[in-house]
Amino acid sequence: MFKGLNGISRRVLVLGLWVVVAGFSIGVTAGEGPVSQVVVASKGEAKTISRCGEGWLETLSGYHVLHLKGTPYEMGYQQGVLLKAMVHSNMHNILMVKGSQTFDFGLVKLKPRQAIEAIVNIQKPYTPAKYTEEMEGLAAGAGIKVKDVVTANFIPELFHCSGFAVMNTATKDGTLYHGRVLDYAIDWGLQEHAVVVVCEPEGGIPFVNVTYAGFIGSVTGMNLEQVSIGEMGGRGLGHWAGVPMAFLLRDALERGKTLDEAIAVFRDNPRTCQYYYVLADAKTNRAVGMEASWDTFQLIEPGASHPLLPNGVKDCVLLSAGDRYHELVARAQAGLGTFSAHTAIDLMCRPVAMKSNLHNVLFEPKTSRFWVANATADKQPAAEQPYYEFNLKELLARRPEAGAPVYELPANTAAK
Repeated sequence: MFKGLNGISRRVLVLGLWVVVAGFSIGVTAGEGPVSQVVVASKGEAKTISRCGEGWLETLSGYHVLHLKGTPYEMGYQQGVLLKAMVHSNMHNILMVKGSQTFDFGLVKLKPRQAIEAIVNIQKPYTPAKYTEEMEGLAAGAGIKVKDVVTANFIPELFHCSGFAVMNTATKDGTLYHGRVLDYAIDWGLQEHAVVVVCEPEGGIPFVNVTYAGFIGSVTGMNLEQVSIGEMGGRGLGHWAGVPMAFLLRDALERGKTLDEAIAVFRDNPRTCQYYYVLADAKTNRAVGMEASWDTFQLIEPGASHPLLPNGVKDCVLLSAGDRYHELVARAQAGLGTFSAHTAIDLMCRPVAMKSNLHNVLFEPKTSRFWVANATADKQPAAEQPYYEFNLKELLARRPEAGAPVYELPANTAAK
């Protein structure tokens, strides 16, 4: 199976949205425009579901928010036990229902689970020990096999996506906005297991991970140091001898106090496949587009041009392809100097967000605010759904209700 994949590793294999957007790629007219429905999560009903160690699960306006704190194993165990039903449901759907089907990816037919199990073996030497420990803790807490947790967590190595950043003169008051449009396969049911995870890793920077039950890696996140990161995929299938992409991104959130420190995590580690990223830092009001593939590392600064991206726009990082790129440039130019949080949200609408639009997120790192929209169970794209507004600082300050059910951490977690 894996040999067959290596044979096509340098060919085009469409696995998701390859359009890489690091600017406003979906157009509405300049100005405030129509405002998407926003639910301020903290103003709705808050309910603590359960607690475990220093971790706890709550719902805010009906949205699941998971708080994790401690060692890698403790955080994994907390997620496993607190989200047990959601983890079981998500894992079953990913591994048994979808993972065992044969998919036609144009140049090869494969069963995702078989391919991922091969990838896991290749990437094992490159996987940071702390994430292996966290997956072991998650498996123990949820009562499932470690192998199944690991396999599910390597799913992002097969499926790819998009994002944006505008700042300084491009926005109404100079505020930096960073958004991402996640176009994974909407029919895998991940949206039914959506969760905002607030992580306080031992020795690391607190951060928020917009993700799904059972996943410890990140493709969309922001840390307390005002650094935000989103991922987009490209080609290079078969080049897996490196740190798994979702773990690399999470490590950058945990360790990146500045934009340059976050960039260094990608630059200085062995990488996989072909991936593009948008990274932003509100402390300096700077953002970059970045290719960090198995054999290439390069940055695209705001306003810069590239042979494949010829029309740079001041204070915008614009990465896209074909007609989408030209639309992106036109709309960035039309709205230059007027963008706000409200218009940024509305700019993440269809058609750049595909029908398979799983989630949209807008970060305002300076204030720690972020807005999240998810696809629906009946496969309606995230761009057409209400956005939930959160604030990372406020989430970190929250405390669980004393009377909520408590699950005990295993006595030996400190030694793991």
